Amino acid sequence: GSVKPLLLVLLAAVGFVLMIACVNEDNLMLARSAARNREFAIRTALGASQGHVVRQLLTESLLLAFISGVCGILLAALGTKAALGVLPSALPRAQEIGLDARVLGFSLLISLFSGVLFGLTPALKMSRIGVSDTLKESGRGGSGIRNRTQSIFVVAEMSMAIVLLVGAGLMLRSLTQLWRVDPGFNPRNTIAFGLTLPPSIINGSPDEIRAYFRELNSKLAAIPGVQAVSQTSGAMPLEFDDEQMFWIEGQPRPANDNEMNQAINYNVEEDYLKVMQTLLRKGRFFTRQDNEHSPMVVVVDEVFAGKYFSGQEALGKRIHLKWSNQSAEIVGVTAHVKQWGIDSDDTEALRPQLYIPSMQMPDEYIKTSASVAFVVRAIGEPSALFAAIHKVSEQMSTQQVIYGEETMNEVVTRSLATPHFVMILLGTFAGLAMILASVGIYGVISYVVGQRTHEIGIRMALGARREDILRLILGQGTQLVLIGIAIGIIGAMGLTRLMASQLFQVSATDPLTFAAVSLTLVVVALTACYVPARRAAKVEPMVALRYE
Repeated sequence: GSVKPLLLVLLAAVGFVLMIACVNEDNLMLARSAARNREFAIRTALGASQGHVVRQLLTESLLLAFISGVCGILLAALGTKAALGVLPSALPRAQEIGLDARVLGFSLLISLFSGVLFGLTPALKMSRIGVSDTLKESGRGGSGIRNRTQSIFVVAEMSMAIVLLVGAGLMLRSLTQLWRVDPGFNPRNTIAFGLTLPPSIINGSPDEIRAYFRELNSKLAAIPGVQAVSQTSGAMPLEFDDEQMFWIEGQPRPANDNEMNQAINYNVEEDYLKVMQTLLRKGRFFTRQDNEHSPMVVVVDEVFAGKYFSGQEALGKRIHLKWSNQSAEIVGVTAHVKQWGIDSDDTEALRPQLYIPSMQMPDEYIKTSASVAFVVRAIGEPSALFAAIHKVSEQMSTQQVIYGEETMNEVVTRSLATPHFVMILLGTFAGLAMILASVGIYGVISYVVGQRTHEIGIRMALGARREDILRLILGQGTQLVLIGIAIGIIGAMGLTRLMASQLFQVSATDPLTFAAVSLTLVVVALTACYVPARRAAKVEPMVALRYE
């Protein structure tokens, strides 16, 4: 369900950056050709054909586009390797992502096409301008139409950049909120792993298998640095699930499985709560006496108690498990664990949770246990225990294999892979968009300064101070930035609604994010404006008056 909006966000981010890059290239090529109008006008007056002028500009544009395409492919190769490390498992066919001949060919083709398109347009436009008009215009400054066109491009760049920046900001806030959520257990200093039993034990009797489990448990618990250990089967928080069917004592047995109640099933040992540090709300948890020879007991979570015993005390109530001929007494109530995901557990239909002592599972279940999982809480760094655990396992039997070793922190991190990936994705593209937009506004303001050098000299000769010139140029840049931000905010309020399913406890129109992003973009853009503005303020009046 999360794949479709994830792909939409990916396509939107790529599309926005491509549009900004295209607008930026067109803007800079227009400024470049405009700056060389006088040079080409003189060449034309001296006998050069306009076709020669067009070919020269087009050749320059194609060369720049080709070099840019090659650099882009090299960056893509490096970026792809980095991206594959953070791709969420929800993204389909992620293992097939990579550069091949088709990607390389398409990239070079797009680079050359953009070089032709954005090189030919200003070249043809310049070829239509008369030589005498160009020579006369050079002394008066730039064309107002040209300046307006470049200003529109800058506004467009700023608008698209702010949409990406807002998206990245929303995902950052969402991920921050997710990390603050209590998953119902403490993942720090906790590891989990699976263990395949040796053939001699698998083929043994249920009592022999249980005895082997107890011996394995005691040896793992004796490892220096181990605080608590528990066998576990059935469901594992944030990884895989298992359901248990039951009905409440005093109610008739349902006619079929579809009519039975269901709960998420955890088959664990007495130290499971110590390992996971899940809170016990009421009653007690399991003890060593809750074994295959004692009356059946279960522990439920607070969601189970609230759903099936609303307004009643769950402790002491009894339920019938589908596979058992006897009823089980509820002896404790725990806090709820976010089984389905930190950001999505509350929306799932199946949330009640049921804990059953491992040793009270039926013989048929024990005999089919070819493997078992363990969770271990360490006193210090948990990954340091893996070597000791392997050693204990080999001492018991060289035929049993440990697999799936991971820390619970890794499990939590993996469960947040999708929002983490979207944040990195949007953050990367937002950074590129901000750089491109900053380069665009720097280019435009630099061009404007060059065109208005004569005017600046006149102003300074008439008494304008350097601070006045600085404010004049910065004011023009600020106006473009603010218009772009205003339009971008309107666009972002609409487009970020596509991300609503990816956000957690953050509105798609979060005012704090919009304000922070707008302020950041203003600072970056004005910094880009300041360099040419400062250069304009340092112009000597006499030099400026002689400038053409």
